[in-house]
Amino acid sequence: MLPTLRATLPYTLAVAILAYLVFFLLDPAWPAPVLVVLGVLLCGVLVPILRDVKGNAINLSDDMVEHIYQGETATLYVGNLPYRANEESVQQLFETKGVVLNVRLMKDRQTGRRRGFGFVEVAAKDAEKMINALNDSEFQDRTLKVREAKDRQES
Repeated sequence: MLPTLRATLPYTLAVAILAYLVFFLLDPAWPAPVLVVLGVLLCGVLVPILRDVKGNAINLSDDMVEHIYQGETATLYVGNLPYRANEESVQQLFETKGVVLNVRLMKDRQTGRRRGFGFVEVAAKDAEKMINALNDSEFQDRTLKVREAKDRQES
């Protein structure tokens, strides 16, 4: 069975039964098999479409967020991060203060372990607010250091 069909089948059947009841109440002269087929066809088309539309609206990828936000951006340095922190938890923390476009936590090249700092790309209009709110704040039992990132020097 196709994954989309398997995922939408319970909804399709539930809505088909509701459609059957609605059609029956509107015109009880129609034969029951015709009403069931109408309900299943109608719901078999509508439910997957609605599910895809809803799913796409909720699950925005990082690329889509960058294309949606058109304003100026700023990159913040975030230091003294706990080693167990991941991109998602840092993004959630910063999103409480404004628009976050990207989170990059640095890892050691040899071991792959996090190095305890990273960079958060944010809307420029929210950068100062985020710095003031999150610098010297507690995050997972560590005191964060947040400031505007300096440009990388060419060597």
